[in-house]
Amino acid sequence: MTREGNPITILMADDDADDRQMTLEAFDESRLANDLRFVEDGAELMDYLCRRNKYSDPATSPRPGLILLDLNMPKKDGREALREIKADPKLRNIRVVVMTTSKAEEDILRTYDLGAESYVTKPVTFTSLVDVIRTIGRYWLEIVELPARGEGDGNG
Repeated sequence: MTREGNPITILMADDDADDRQMTLEAFDESRLANDLRFVEDGAELMDYLCRRNKYSDPATSPRPGLILLDLNMPKKDGREALREIKADPKLRNIRVVVMTTSKAEEDILRTYDLGAESYVTKPVTFTSLVDVIRTIGRYWLEIVELPARGEGDGNG
């Protein structure tokens, strides 16, 4: 899905290689043409967003319009990363959809308190994942108006 002809980059932060692969396949199955990129933990997510280390070039690490965020990751978990994203004026307008296995009420409440826009429990079947990805794509990439690319981004 695109806005005015420009595909929105979607960045998924998830430490599980199988989940990343299934999500990529679900995007293909859903026919979402967006640029889907992956990082494996919260520390790498923050490097990407702050354009540090291997993510320093905006041409190869475009600013995402949407982040799919797992909560339970090594190095820096999703809660910590979400707190940092929403505290940073340059990053806080990036929409964050928490997509995790946890159904714990405490996790749901805490992530909304930290500023997540949505909380989705990861589906257990591929067909259900495709349905969820289609719905996320339709809602966040067709219906909702997102800020223009680069808006609020001091890094370009």
